[in-house]
Order: sequence, then C-alpha cells, then structure tokens
Amino acid sequence: MQAPLDELYFTWLYSQVADPRVKNPSRTYWRMLKLLFVKEFVWIVPNDDNRIEDGKDLRLEFVDQQKIMNVDFGWMHLGCSMLELLVALSRRLSFEAEGEPRYWFWEMIDNLGLRGYTDRTRFTEDTINEILEIVIWRTYSDSGEGGIFPLQQPREDQRKIEIWYQMSAYVLERH
Repeated sequence: MQAPLDELYFTWLYSQVADPRVKNPSRTYWRMLKLLFVKEFVWIVPNDDNRIEDGKDLRLEFVDQQKIMNVDFGWMHLGCSMLELLVALSRRLSFEAEGEPRYWFWEMIDNLGLRGYTDRTRFTEDTINEILEIVIWRTYSDSGEGGIFPLQQPREDQRKIEIWYQMSAYVLERH
C-alpha cells in the first residue's frame, strides 16, 4: 500500500532540505517542518503571489520526478505552504547568490529563529505558528528582524516590500 500523496510530498520536500535517513532526533526536524507544511502562506504585498506560484511549482516537479499519474486537480491548486515557500526561495537564493539551496533554507530557518526546534526539542504548535504568523502578516520590525530576510541597514520598511526585493537586499547586504 502506498502512502497518501501528502505524506509522499512532505517526505520529498523534507529531502530537499535535510537528509531523511538521519535518525538522531537532535538533528532531525520532521515535527517543525511538518508545521511549516500545514501552514498556508498568504500574500498581502503585491507580487508576493509570484512566490506562491514558485512554491506551488514544486508540486509539478514532485509529481514529474515521482512519475505520479492522475493527480487530483484540487491538490495541485491548494494554497502554498510556508515550507513550499521557503524551499522555493532557497532555490532562488542558490541561483541569485550561489551556494546550495539547503544552505539558504537553513539560513532562512535561522533568521526565523526556528533552528533550535529539532525533534528532540519540546515545543508546542502554537510556538511555531506565532513565528509563522509574524512572517505572514508582516508584524516583524521595519528592518525585517523577525522575518525571513532581516537587514542591518534597510533603506525602506521591509514590511511593505515584496519578498523578492527583501531577498535581493539581503543578498546585497551580505556581499
């Protein structure tokens, strides 16, 4: 019997950023990443819908790679999860700034303060959701602190800038 599509897809997404063969709970992130997987990212700043499409495009890649046929149309068009958003952004960062997508994914996780939430760590769903809500509703600081791309010297309020330009400013500031 085959696992449900969501489980297969989540395992595939996990494998894009971590080694699913690692069994040490102090070095695995299944629980935390599962919460990112079930949390939908919604856009409130113009053009962030493009980042949603990047995230949803991962489904096409997954279905193609896994040779899955007759995928439900509704599943393909569900909203974009926070995990999909971050995986897609890590790929964009890899292209824009070089480095492996995994490196960039974990840098964004660090920026969000989520790195410590391993499978060994005790935490509640509410703790992770509060962090994600700050990102989604842009209640982080104007410098981006508390968001995906915090800046040391922002030129404008990062809460009003589309994610693509936040990412670009972050990369420029780092180099």
